[in-house]
Amino acid sequence: MPDVRLTLIGKPECHLCDVVDGVVAQVLDELGEVQDAPNVTVEHLSILDDESLYEQYWEQIPVLLIDGVKHAQWRVRPERLRAAILDRDPR
Repeated sequence: MPDVRLTLIGKPECHLCDVVDGVVAQVLDELGEVQDAPNVTVEHLSILDDESLYEQYWEQIPVLLIDGVKHAQWRVRPERLRAAILDRDPR
């Protein structure tokens, strides 16, 4: 199964960003026990460090991208994230 890259776009001292980060961590812990689960890397980006991210996402944070494609904003459902990671089309 190909690797998966998650990108969490937020900012410091953002409560919802912290919540989403916790959901991501929970799902990754659970996937650690799944045979043949993909290797998942997580990148954190701040809208305060990148003007283009700020312009694009300032009203939507936190935003979670999977391999560069928007998966969710504001809230992340663990079951939906887990399914998106495990059920990816490898093409």
